[in-house]
Amino acid sequence: MANKRTEEELPPRPAFPIPDFPAPTQPEPYYASYETGIPIAIDLGRSTTRIGLAKETSPNNVFPTVMSRFKDRRVNRMITLVGNDMYLDNVSKSNIRSAFDGPMINNWDVIEKVLDYGFLHCGVSSQGRVDNPIVMNEVLAPPLQQRTNMMELLFEAYNVPKLAFGADCLFSYYQNGGSTGLVIGTGHDATHLIPVVEHKPVLSIAKRLDWGGRQATNYLMDFIGLKYPYFPTRLTTFQMEKIKQDYCYVSKNFSEEITHYLDLDNLEKNDIVLEVPFTEVVKHQKTEEELQLEAERKREQIKRLHEQARERRLEKLVQKEADFSYFTGLKERMKSMNKREQIDVLRNEGFQDEAEMNRHIANLEKSLKKARNEDIGENTSEEPPSFPLLEVPDEQLSDEQMKEKRKQRLMKANYDARMRAKQEKELAKKEAEEAAEKDRKWRESDLSGWIADRRERLEKLIQRVKERKRLKEELTDRKSRAAQNRMKNIASLADEDRGAGRRKKAGNVTIDNDPNDTFGANDEDWAVYRAIAREEDDDAEEEVQQEILKIEEELLEHDPNFTVEDTLQRQFDWRNSLIHRFLRGPRSFDPEDQHQQHQIHLNVERIRIPEILFQPSIAGVDQAGIVELAEDTLLRRLPGEKGFSGDDATQMMKDVFITGGQSLFQNFQERLDSDLRAVLPVGSPLRVRLAQDPLLDAWRGMAKWSLTDEAKHSYVSRQEYAEYGAEYIKENNMGCVRL
Repeated sequence: MANKRTEEELPPRPAFPIPDFPAPTQPEPYYASYETGIPIAIDLGRSTTRIGLAKETSPNNVFPTVMSRFKDRRVNRMITLVGNDMYLDNVSKSNIRSAFDGPMINNWDVIEKVLDYGFLHCGVSSQGRVDNPIVMNEVLAPPLQQRTNMMELLFEAYNVPKLAFGADCLFSYYQNGGSTGLVIGTGHDATHLIPVVEHKPVLSIAKRLDWGGRQATNYLMDFIGLKYPYFPTRLTTFQMEKIKQDYCYVSKNFSEEITHYLDLDNLEKNDIVLEVPFTEVVKHQKTEEELQLEAERKREQIKRLHEQARERRLEKLVQKEADFSYFTGLKERMKSMNKREQIDVLRNEGFQDEAEMNRHIANLEKSLKKARNEDIGENTSEEPPSFPLLEVPDEQLSDEQMKEKRKQRLMKANYDARMRAKQEKELAKKEAEEAAEKDRKWRESDLSGWIADRRERLEKLIQRVKERKRLKEELTDRKSRAAQNRMKNIASLADEDRGAGRRKKAGNVTIDNDPNDTFGANDEDWAVYRAIAREEDDDAEEEVQQEILKIEEELLEHDPNFTVEDTLQRQFDWRNSLIHRFLRGPRSFDPEDQHQQHQIHLNVERIRIPEILFQPSIAGVDQAGIVELAEDTLLRRLPGEKGFSGDDATQMMKDVFITGGQSLFQNFQERLDSDLRAVLPVGSPLRVRLAQDPLLDAWRGMAKWSLTDEAKHSYVSRQEYAEYGAEYIKENNMGCVRL
């Protein structure tokens, strides 16, 4: 088990480089076998354009659908680069422009430059026109303006002889020999489910899920950004796209796998470590002599700090002794005063009532006892020091002797404090020995009862630590209940002080010049904070920690059922921290390690990102998943459609076809098959298949279809465009219909 083995026993975890766009070594190639009259298929994707002559088996050119325009200061002219050529120059990368806003085209200038680039590399040599029929993809049921603008561009700018449109997923289905089935196309901006009956798509009941490759990439980028908000390097969209493609996969059982994904054993197998390139700072290796000198300096500094701390403790102790003597004497004198005199004395000393003064005296006494029990540097000499000037009246002393007398008074106070501390330490030591002997006898006579008592005390102390930690975290959030209650207490105490009449409101104006809000104008106002202040008592926390350690040591020695795993330190160990495993994987994190600072860990997001296709609610998309949409189409919508029957739905189950970039996720086909079998009737003849090439089959389907008789009757010619206008279309079985 990985969580039972130490890190030294485990092999080092590999760190994979975060991929970046590979810079092309040469410009985009030009096609040399161009012929007029041969249809040109254009798969104008939202991320990638594929263009080529229909006689080829693969597109001639594949490049990103983006453009970059910038001014080259070396030649003092504007430069326009398209596709892969942009990555030949570092300046052009920062000026990348896309033609799309979601699934729709909003920058036709970029589209024109992309088409120029594509036709040029296809070898089109005719001047001012393209003498080739064009087959182009479009989004399913696009707005009329999108289609008419594209027709105007192709007919007016390029003078193409004829033109036809279609949906890329249906072209891919045609390429893979489909006739009747349910086509699931996972595109860049959306996922479509289109039933096809005898080569004819039933677009009236087609469904669209507004989730595609672009949304998945952006979701992963936001996810990583929230996971590592202070990551030293900004990751690009292309890098996120590659991370999604290379490391995400579809879980065969998401609910089961996500429950145990952050277990240490599982993380050892599935956690992926990615590291961005960085310049490592090599620290100077100090020589042995330098290390010795540095150690000597540290020892001198520590010694000096100890002396300074000792002097400060002595001064504080003397001051507390003086305060304690003063307030105890004042308390005795107040017994002979009347009520009014007592109130005046309390106000002059800054107390609200006698109870507050008693609390102050009790705190002083407690603090003095604790300070006396500490090592304050006792004088080890046998003979007590003498202070002769303290008995001499001030009138008989010179100025030098007065200074010496004040010094002796301080030294005597220090000596008295040490003696009291010594006596109290001896008394405390004796009491501790008696308590230890009593505890030993109890343990020997009733071990089970002693263990139960220790465990109960340990549980209470640990609960105090957790409660203090929780309260501290809540107080940092001004919207938490603890912070709100604290502000209510401040407001109520401030109102009580105003009502008591201890502050004059007339003539006092706050800094914001609001005459109705005078809180803070007088020094007494800030006393309300003393009543509700919750300052962290470091000494009390340290005492609790020491007591916990002591009890744990006793239980480890005498309780056979108490192990190291039950100690408080192990409870807060990184192995038990879900956040640590989520952020840093199954190993410890060294914040000084430069490599670990530039690493991200992929774990739950590996299955969370692809799962959104099946459960869109994970990403806040208020739509049904592809399985629910497929079930509704096959069992309810298609049989209820006019002209169709249940036999068509049964026939369609035999060919559920998936294509598009997201279908390349590992286990996608198997998960879709298992989930559909769970919702379809028992014995349904279900068959789920994946396109031979989910990325290029759409273009191959265009090229194949463009040479058929159906395509010849589906083209819109230039003459028909001139006669009927840009709104005129010819419907076909590839998704080009008038809705």
